[in-house]
Amino acid sequence: MNNLIPDKKYYSTSTVSKSKFIAILIPLSTKEEFGEMIESIKVEFPNASHYCYALRFEGYAKASDDKEPHGTAGRPILLSLTRKKIDKALLVVVRYFGGTKLGASNLLRTYVKSASSVIDEFLKQK
Repeated sequence: MNNLIPDKKYYSTSTVSKSKFIAILIPLSTKEEFGEMIESIKVEFPNASHYCYALRFEGYAKASDDKEPHGTAGRPILLSLTRKKIDKALLVVVRYFGGTKLGASNLLRTYVKSASSVIDEFLKQK
């Protein structure tokens, strides 16, 4: 199976224990442009508690938990991209904290579900 490359931005939103999670799948022309894409997401969704992300670009991979507990966000998002063979893409999950801590295992599951949901939106269009 060849890698899949998104053609536009895709969005998915969910709420878990009053925290709002917004997943955005963004196509990349170069791996260097991911920084400006993160900044544009911060403008589009200001004052969020976390902007966790992963990117894949022609063999290059990077992930960030953005102050969530180590291993609960960035790496699971990256694994979601890898499993579905999505390339030349950045996947950001924005979290607006709702006041209730989810615990590491539930937090990890929530980030995986958020990533999977926006990937499913993309795959529906294929």
